[in-house]
Parts: sequence; structure tokens; C-alpha cells
Amino acid sequence: MVIVKLIGGLGNQLFQYAAGKHLAHINHTELKLDITGFEEYKLHAYSLNHFNIKEDLATKEEVMQFKKYQSRNGRLWFLYNHFIADSTKYALERQFNFDQRILELKPPVYLDGYWQTERYFKDIEQIIRADFTIKEPLSGKNKEVADLIENTSAVSLHIRRADYVTNATANASHGTCDIDYYKKATTIISEKVNAPHFFVFSDDMPWAKDNIILNFPTTYVDHNDASTNYEDLRLMSLCKHNIVANSSFSWWGAWLNQNPQKIVIAPKQWFKTQKMDTRDIAPSTWIRI
Repeated sequence: MVIVKLIGGLGNQLFQYAAGKHLAHINHTELKLDITGFEEYKLHAYSLNHFNIKEDLATKEEVMQFKKYQSRNGRLWFLYNHFIADSTKYALERQFNFDQRILELKPPVYLDGYWQTERYFKDIEQIIRADFTIKEPLSGKNKEVADLIENTSAVSLHIRRADYVTNATANASHGTCDIDYYKKATTIISEKVNAPHFFVFSDDMPWAKDNIILNFPTTYVDHNDASTNYEDLRLMSLCKHNIVANSSFSWWGAWLNQNPQKIVIAPKQWFKTQKMDTRDIAPSTWIRI
């Protein structure tokens, strides 16, 4: 059995599931999802129930069987960490870039981290793409936008702000992509794509409408909210090309895009802080600026 901890927004949950799925697949064992953290974490909700995954939720008792192997901080825990804690049973993410050790673990094991690189699941890409299709068919306004996307040279443009702006800790770590980034990205697209039509997605649409003014057809996709953000993800993936923010949400919108000729623009600086090694965050075919 592999249990993976799910926490954070939709993009984070997708990364966590994908890493756990690959490890379970390698070892021909079951994958269980630990969503107990959402009982106290209120910034986002568990959202994978909208996708075509095998939704096998771990019980609190199953989770606690692994929590006893988690290492503790502080000198008082020295003996506990030495004799009881076990990183092969409770695998805590220890670096942002790819860690081969994770895929060499043998179940039973619990994964606790974010695992933000396709290298954790690239070998089962088609399985992940199938799992991350959405159960509900397109309807209403989303169907209208999807039809427009299908009939244009559609380019998604995602702007991530929200707590990246309002939360001091998040801002100090992540920062936001500035106007210059989007100007450079749209210029690259306009030089490579004939008659692009930009579809703007954002968690701060007033800011986007005030600041993203393009000399090309532009549709501001503003009808979905946090409870239907998976619909925005689907619409981004239907676009022919993608401009992503330093956000796991738009990362997945671009990665799930199945256009073999897609152009994806991503920020070279993923975090404001320089402490993170982000060499593995973007697939090699993406353009980083």
C-alpha cells in the first residue's frame, strides 16, 4: 500500500496524486489518498473527486500507522529519530528538484510532500492523463468557451495572485509574475502563432482586466469560482498553447494540453527566494523566460 498526503490547491493535489500513483504502479499495489489534512486546512478544499481517478481514501487509523515513523525536530527527539523514525516508511520531501530515492521506495510507505516535477510520473504519462480527465461533460458557459477555444488559435494566459499578494509569507516565497513577463510571453506567442486568441484566467480578474491589454482578441474567463476551478483547468488544457504563471494550477493546464505542437511559456524564476532548485519544474520542451 502507498498512501499519499493531499494538501494545498488543486495543482498541488494533482502533483501529489501523480507521484503516489506512479510509486503504487511500479510496485503493483494500491494507492490510498490521505485527505485528513483538509479538516483543519481551510484555504483550499479536496478537489480530486471531479476527476476520473480511483478514489480510495485512507482511514485515520491507516494514516496513524505511518505517522509514528515521522521524524521530529529538536534535540529531545534524538533517540526517537534514531530508533523509531524511518524515512523509508514515512517519506518526507527533502528537496524541490527530483529525488530518485522516492521512486525506489518499497511499500508500505507514506508520501508527504509536493513532488512538483513530471519526472515523478512521466513514465506513466498516459495513465495520468486518463486519470485527470473530468467526469462531468462540458455544459453551459464552459461549453461556449470550449467551442470558441476549438475554433481559434487559442492561447491560455494564467495570472496567479490571491495569497501570493495578500499573504506576506507567500509573497516572500513565491512572488508574482510581473507585467514584463506577460509582455515578453505574448510577444513570443505572437511571433510564432498566426492570429492568436488569448484566454485569460486569474484568481484576481479585476487586476487582469486592468493590466492585461493585448492587441489581439482576448477573452477573460471569469465565470468559474473556487468550487469549479477544475473547469478552468480543463479549458486551459483545451487551448492550443499556454502561458503559465509560477503556479502549479496553470502548470497542469499546460501539461494536460495534448496539442503535439503546443508552445508553452513558463517563468524562469519560479520562486522569489533563490533557495529552491527549480531545474526540474518545467518540462524540457517548455520555453522559460
